[in-house]
Amino acid sequence: MQLSELLAPERVRVPLQSKDKAGLLRELATLMAGSVGGDAADILKAVEEREDVLSTGIGFGVAIPHGRTPSVPDLAMVAGVTSEPVAFEALDGAPVRVLFLLVGPERSAGEHCKALSRIARLARSDTLRNQLLQATSGEEFMRALAEAEAS
Repeated sequence: MQLSELLAPERVRVPLQSKDKAGLLRELATLMAGSVGGDAADILKAVEEREDVLSTGIGFGVAIPHGRTPSVPDLAMVAGVTSEPVAFEALDGAPVRVLFLLVGPERSAGEHCKALSRIARLARSDTLRNQLLQATSGEEFMRALAEAEAS
């Protein structure tokens, strides 16, 4: 599975407008509901419940908030980049700037885990993170992601 298959330029917000963790989660849930369907409140609830267990800030300035809800018909992803670092209770204590929100129904659990793993692996690349941070549009974000997946 390629992440670029789960994402499209219109599902990437550069820059995200929110300045705190709660606002970012709400903004991404709204973006997902508007672009792939589902109920924004249900998406947000699923993501917040997962976030209450352990922060999805994985380090390197990247967060992968995620959850499961029947509100979203298939595994879906939205993403964004903040203009300034945002405190996210990340595992390394550092603020985040790049976020990938991944949500799907229970039946997509296997794909969900594969996508999380793939994002985490790609996020270790300094080159990709820098390209994503420099993206000024969804198209640039997607191009950087597709190039990283191809190499």
